[in-house]
Parts: sequence; structure tokens; C-alpha cells
Amino acid sequence: MEVIEVRQANDEFAEMVAQFRVELRSYKGVVSKPNLEAGREEMEDYLSARFPVFAALVDGEYAGYLVCRIDGGVVWVESLFVKTDFRRQGVATALHRKAEEISASLGGDTVYNYVHPNNHHMIEFLRKRGYTVLNLIEIRKPHKDETLTRQITVGEHAFDY
Repeated sequence: MEVIEVRQANDEFAEMVAQFRVELRSYKGVVSKPNLEAGREEMEDYLSARFPVFAALVDGEYAGYLVCRIDGGVVWVESLFVKTDFRRQGVATALHRKAEEISASLGGDTVYNYVHPNNHHMIEFLRKRGYTVLNLIEIRKPHKDETLTRQITVGEHAFDY
């Protein structure tokens, strides 16, 4: 496996971005299809904003990608995605390690990760890597006609989910 920095948009990478967006929507119960054009546009936005972008290659094939954002010396993992056929083979670990290397080069000792609460695989992955501190809570009003099926308690507060 090889981890490379991505500096230019291409169709294979845009397809992974589009697949990731389909997966993210599925965590909200939304079924969708990959939108290659939107994937390319998102990738170009990351590159034009100079976000560090990396891809993992396995036998020359794109297996996954990582997008970081650096804000005030803090490294945020904006996106970390591994194609289904390459999961549980160390791809996510190699990519996430790259984010940790960037953080260390800036004098940091951690990486901040955006994770959807229903992304149980990513939460488990991060916990195994020592990421156990809940940092932020995003709160909003329900969308019109949204069905909320669970409650999550943080401290003494219960939230619909």
C-alpha cells in the first residue's frame, strides 16, 4: 500500500468522494446514488482551499482517501473513506496516521475527527486508536417531517436523534 498526496482532481478520486457522500446519507436513512460531478466539485473545493488531501493506493488502485483541514495549528479530519473491498486491511489506519503526522509536525498531539453518530465502524476504529474524548456536540431543530427514533444522553442532557 502506498499513501500519496493528491494535488489534482481526477475521476477515480471523485468517484470515491461521491461514494462517501452516499454512505454518509445512508446514516440518516437516505438512499441515494453517487454523483460523480458533485464528487469532483467537492474534491476541487478541497484542493483550491489547500486542504491536505491523500489517497491510499493498493496495487495501483485507489482504495481510500483522507482530507484534512488545518485551523490554528489544529488538524481536523474532514473526510476519511475506504472503499468497501479494501476495508479491514489497514487502509484507514495508514491514512489516519498521515493526519497524525501532520498534527505532530505542527506540534500537536491529537487529531480532531468529524464523525456521524451512526457511523459505528468509524467510532470503533477511532476508539481502538485511542480517540475517546467527545469534543463537540452539534445541535439543530428537527427538519420538517423528520422522524427521530432515539435519544442520546450527554451529561445531564437528553437529545433527540
